[in-house]
Amino acid sequence: MRDAAINLRALPQQRDLIDQAAQLLGKNRSDFMLEAACDKAQAVVLDQVFFNLDEAKYRQFAALLDEPPAPNVGLERLLAVKAPWKAGA
Repeated sequence: MRDAAINLRALPQQRDLIDQAAQLLGKNRSDFMLEAACDKAQAVVLDQVFFNLDEAKYRQFAALLDEPPAPNVGLERLLAVKAPWKAGA
């Protein structure tokens, strides 16, 4: 059961466009908007955690991951700094 409200304001032209699209799909405005928003939200989340590579690019990516990291003076300097919460220890 849906019981969480989501409220937003739209221009009349935006509302009319959404209503037209919803009607074409046989949905009401709320169902159409919720489905569209969830589709977009899922795409954004997946874009942060998933990427697709063809076989050649995957092999190249895996080979890079298997290589030891290159020396990084800045990172070494950062890791040598004592954490402020450990300064007195």
